[in-house]
Amino acid sequence: MQAAWTALENLPTRTLKELFASSNRLDLLSHRLEWDGGGITFDWSKTHLDEALLEGFEKLAEAADFEAHRQALLTGEVVNVTEGRAATHTAQRGVGAEADVEEAQALHHRMRALVEAINGGAMGEVKHCIHIGIGGSALGPAMALRALAWDVAMVDCHVVSNIDGVALEAAMEACDPATTIVAVASKTFTTTETMTNAASAIKWLRDGGVSDPHGRVVALTASPEKAVEFGVDETRVLPFPESVGGRYSLWSSIGFPVALAVGYEEFAAMLAGARAMDEHFRDADGRANLPLRAAFADQYYTRLRGCQTRACFAYDERLALLPDYLQQLEMESNGKAVTAGGEPVNGATAPITWGGVGTDAQHAVFQLLHQGTNLVPVDFIASIEAGDELDEAHHRTLLMNCFAQGAALMAGQQSDDPARSYPGDRPSATMLCDDLDAATVGALIAFHEHRTFANAVLMGINPFDQFGVELGKAIAKSLDNGDAEFDPSTAALMQAAGLG
Repeated sequence: MQAAWTALENLPTRTLKELFASSNRLDLLSHRLEWDGGGITFDWSKTHLDEALLEGFEKLAEAADFEAHRQALLTGEVVNVTEGRAATHTAQRGVGAEADVEEAQALHHRMRALVEAINGGAMGEVKHCIHIGIGGSALGPAMALRALAWDVAMVDCHVVSNIDGVALEAAMEACDPATTIVAVASKTFTTTETMTNAASAIKWLRDGGVSDPHGRVVALTASPEKAVEFGVDETRVLPFPESVGGRYSLWSSIGFPVALAVGYEEFAAMLAGARAMDEHFRDADGRANLPLRAAFADQYYTRLRGCQTRACFAYDERLALLPDYLQQLEMESNGKAVTAGGEPVNGATAPITWGGVGTDAQHAVFQLLHQGTNLVPVDFIASIEAGDELDEAHHRTLLMNCFAQGAALMAGQQSDDPARSYPGDRPSATMLCDDLDAATVGALIAFHEHRTFANAVLMGINPFDQFGVELGKAIAKSLDNGDAEFDPSTAALMQAAGLG
């Protein structure tokens, strides 16, 4: 792989204006993915990728044995080498080993039956759901609920992740215990934050007059036996496979609140949109593979241009939580310093992912993007169809601002006044959706999952473990137990907080 990297490093750098003047950028770098009823246009023409770089990155993908890694992922082979597991999230959408797909379909059928039973009154009148989880068990459902249940929901769902009691209190204050169910989402059913919040929610149900509070709990877990021990009846335990990682788990029973809020048919449409992206990722090769092409751009800016961050701006209020979701997906997956074989990585790995919502962000952080000293590649995401029924001027202005920002970042503007001069030559990519329906949301998320995986392959790392989250949690337990000595600063802070 080093020879391929060296070849890439020796290629000349041209400005975006030069690239547009010398080639048909749209033919080279704009592509549309369609499925029945929708589609997304992906445009990387405002990045510095050119024919030579695309060829160089295709050679890097070949040297990294991308095709073999992709096949291993999509056929249920062990790809999480440090934990000896497959990563079977695509099987939840229908693409994977036959046994994994069959298991996923059976578990989806079980979830659908429970959702329909709840809608039919099996748990009494249900107006609210408090979904308790953390990490992928919360970020995925919260993001999808924001996108799909923005203006209509059959059940009002509140996602709580933080151990800070303020978060849970806010959700409880918005709900009536008599008409609320609690979904507890934990892969192990031992996560400290989740189980503490779950215990408080059950107490709230009991204090609110619910005679059998455990009877109002649905468990979403890869450890069903622990959920039963906790007090959840097995008929309300929705399992998912151990091989489905937390940040890839929205497609499993972790998506229960989405199905409950907008209906199982909409959840199934989200799966179908993701499957369309899975099939494209499986069948397309080289630069024609959209997630792999995105990884080419990512690696160019991170490895060859030294960019330490990547920004994502959704010009759609319904996607307000997408940057948060991508932070975990990309930084927990690829924020590594060693290869899958345990050797030091010989270059930069995951950049810091951040972002926000347009047009709000234009009045906050775009100053740095246009005139700051940091080069930040930007992704813009927008929908042709509006999500509101107000005067069309709202959505027209939104889209015009989205497109204008990409154009301005690229073109810049020179001025005799240095304070009013914009250097330009700043890259961006745009994902323009036909509409922000369930299938599109599914395709967008699956695209970013595969983009993350493709980046990992090009860097030679394992994106499916996350040992970096464990050390701080272990120290927190030691602090709580008082069974270890810590540095003077930590000891003083404990004493000041009354925890010593």
